[in-house]
Formats: sequence, structure tokens, C-alpha cells
Amino acid sequence: MFMWPMGDREHFIDLAQMISGQRVGFAFLIPGGVRNDIPEGMMTRVNDACNYFEKRLTEYERIFMNNPIFEKRAKGIGKLSKEDAIKLGVVGPTLRASGVKADIRKDEPYAVYDKLDFDIPVSKDCDSWARAWVHIEEMRQSMSIIKQALKDMPSGPVKLNLRGQIRAPPGEAFSRAEASRGAVSFYLVSNGGMNPYRIRLITPSFRNLIAIPHILKGLLLADIPPAFWSLDYWPVEADR
Repeated sequence: MFMWPMGDREHFIDLAQMISGQRVGFAFLIPGGVRNDIPEGMMTRVNDACNYFEKRLTEYERIFMNNPIFEKRAKGIGKLSKEDAIKLGVVGPTLRASGVKADIRKDEPYAVYDKLDFDIPVSKDCDSWARAWVHIEEMRQSMSIIKQALKDMPSGPVKLNLRGQIRAPPGEAFSRAEASRGAVSFYLVSNGGMNPYRIRLITPSFRNLIAIPHILKGLLLADIPPAFWSLDYWPVEADR
């Protein structure tokens, strides 16, 4: 299970390197747009990668998701009810796997998400298997979103011509977006100077961390790994 995703990941890492020059730390989104336009041949490469990965997702589902061993280890394990998910404030696939149809791209559209056609995968099973299934389905939706964005991408400049130092007027602002693990929130306070007076970044891993005692309650020691990893918790991301 580890080798397949790492191999398929290379297709998208290569695309990231093609567009930004970097394989992991892209530094591609900048104030006013993106750092540079996509290179020649990029659209064909992206479409080919998406078509390839859509077929691979079917194989992942058949071989891994519907594997009787994984089903026995994950189904009914690490339950997080809809009521608890809402009360705890978990986000992203963890929330949607507990039967809550919530996605900032739909609920508070930003960028061009209101012009794209995609579904929000939701499960009412509330267990570890459901959280893994939501991730698989969301990757399918991601392939569709990417292909739609490529098809409708307009021509023209890719960034604003900003000159001088960027200063925010005095005040405060809050914004959030839907990341791969769920809502990522930004809170900014400005006193009109060059640097923010205060900035706070809240990641989905930090938000979902609170669910760990709930999903592990009453489990056998052997059931802890699938339950814990079904939250897709990443300590590096949570430490903000």
C-alpha cells in the first residue's frame, strides 16, 4: 500500500517541478497571483496524469479499500458520531465521514469554485473505513476539478504588477479555505505597518486532533493504528 501511492505521487511531483522549479516547496502562490505562467505542454501533461490517476483510484479501491483484511480492521473501528463531530469542531474528510455535508468551497465559495462542478463525498458510517473512503472519493473529485480548471483557464496576465512594500490598512481580517485535510483558517491583525501586528494560522490537523480521545475510547490496542491514521493527522502541520 505504501509503494503504490509513492510511485503515483511522482507524476504530480513532476508536474509541480515543471510549473515551479521545485518538487515539494513550491513558493508558487504570491500576492497578486502566481509566480509565473505554466510552460508549454503543461496542459497535456496534467490531463494525462489525471486520466492515469483516475484509473489507478479504481484499482486502489478494488485492491485496498475492498480488501477483507482492511475492512475487518477498519469497519466499525474508531467511531465518531455526527453529533460529536459537530460538537468537537472537526473539519474536512473527518467531518464528512461522520455524515456532515460541509465544504468551504461550496458553503463559502472563493476563487472559481462557484464555477466548477464537483460533489462532496459524505458517509454516514462514521468509522475509520469511512474516513479512508472519503479521501479516495475526494481524490476523484480533485481530478475532475483540475481538468475543468484547465479547460476553462483564461489567457492573460497571471499576477498583478505590485510595486513597493505591501501594507495592509489598520484593522483585522479572517479568511479560510478548504485544504486537503479540511479547513485552514487565517487571522490577521494590522496596525498599518510593514509587518503584521498579529497573525494566527489554524490548520485542519490541529482542529482534528481533539477527536483522538473520542475515536480511541474503548478500542483494543491493536485497533489504535487504523483509528489514529484515519484522522490523517500530521504533527508537522498541527504545530502552529
